[in-house]
Amino acid sequence: MADRSLRGMRLGAQSLQSEEGVTFSPRRRSTYQLDDGSTFEVTFAADAEIPPLWESPKSGQEGRLLGENGKPVPLDDTDVRIPRTHWDMLLERRTREELQELLDERLTFLRARRGKAKAKAGV
Repeated sequence: MADRSLRGMRLGAQSLQSEEGVTFSPRRRSTYQLDDGSTFEVTFAADAEIPPLWESPKSGQEGRLLGENGKPVPLDDTDVRIPRTHWDMLLERRTREELQELLDERLTFLRARRGKAKAKAGV
């Protein structure tokens, strides 16, 4: 900056930075296709793992990655986990017979307690 004159410069009018000596990291463009057939491109770093699905910046729809041959890349379904419900997790810990026994015990306890409450109320 010492070799440049700052006289006569207006604030914000011109940048004093240049792209001299700047090297950009290697990049690659990936093409995605929407359900309606339109395509869009996304730029990633050359060493980045490219996701098979990407949301379109214009429409918000999800696009599928196109391979070098122009056809959609097959999706890898091994990473898709089916969400487990509370019932599924409960069945992993106990059998149905154990659960039925616990339910019967709890219902007996609640019914007995309710009977005591009715007796106190004089009903």
